[in-house]
Amino acid sequence: MFGLSYWFLPLFSGCVWLGTLLAMLGRWLAIGSPIYSSFNTGQTYPYISDIGATSWGKPLFIAGSATSVVVFDLAFISERWLRHKGRLTQNYSISEKILSGFAIAFALIGAAGLILLTIFDTVRYPRVHVSMLVVFIAAYIISAIFICAEYQRLGVRYRDQRILAASFWIKLAFIFVEFALAISFGVMSNQGRYNRAAVLEWVISLIYIFYQWSFIIDFLPAIRTRNKNDRYPPPVKRTDDEMAMQTEAEGNMLGGPVYTAGGTNGLAQDAAPAYANARYANAPPSTTGRSSTNF
Repeated sequence: MFGLSYWFLPLFSGCVWLGTLLAMLGRWLAIGSPIYSSFNTGQTYPYISDIGATSWGKPLFIAGSATSVVVFDLAFISERWLRHKGRLTQNYSISEKILSGFAIAFALIGAAGLILLTIFDTVRYPRVHVSMLVVFIAAYIISAIFICAEYQRLGVRYRDQRILAASFWIKLAFIFVEFALAISFGVMSNQGRYNRAAVLEWVISLIYIFYQWSFIIDFLPAIRTRNKNDRYPPPVKRTDDEMAMQTEAEGNMLGGPVYTAGGTNGLAQDAAPAYANARYANAPPSTTGRSSTNF
């Protein structure tokens, strides 16, 4: 139905992360659910990091995590590029581009955090591992906040683009859900309820997959804009509208024709010059009806 396009990046990234988690958990179950030295007292369910610190789990954890986040960050960069080229709805203001830049920056920080926490495992480098876990979760939540802020502004300019609204609400839900689960994870860990904390960690990681997949719908419009003639035009700035309105007002005050495309309220529209209805002060009055000309 769809040709292979940029939407494949978040799809592939999420599938790699899902496959990594399922492979780690499945292998642990297949070998009899062993209790590792990294387990806390009374803990029987593994954290992802517990499996990731084993001799067989660490290579899988590093390879899967690195592949997933690198491809996901490419999706962030591609989204910015497509918006710049008109393959997606273009940014209206510099502030929207700045928000997009911050979203990319924090996504890169989050990716670095995940890769580093897989390298510095919980057995040999517990403090570094926990610190990188916090960086990973916090950075991607902050990145999602900037993405939502950008999409909210885009949605105001492009109200006909329902994909923007859908993507905004999905990502906003991710922020609230992941933030609540992260707090619950910290509370359970501090209270010594390690099995519950382990379950929450797996849930947080699985929800992160749906956040990755939410970018699929962001790239769908790019399928229809491969041809340059089908791309989104640059938005008309507010200053352009105001200049057009001022030109029209001055023309009406002088009683002459107005040679302007007119204001478009931020939308790219075609407008014909006002030649047909132009009237002059010395023109004879019409005998067929009342003139609507402004003098």
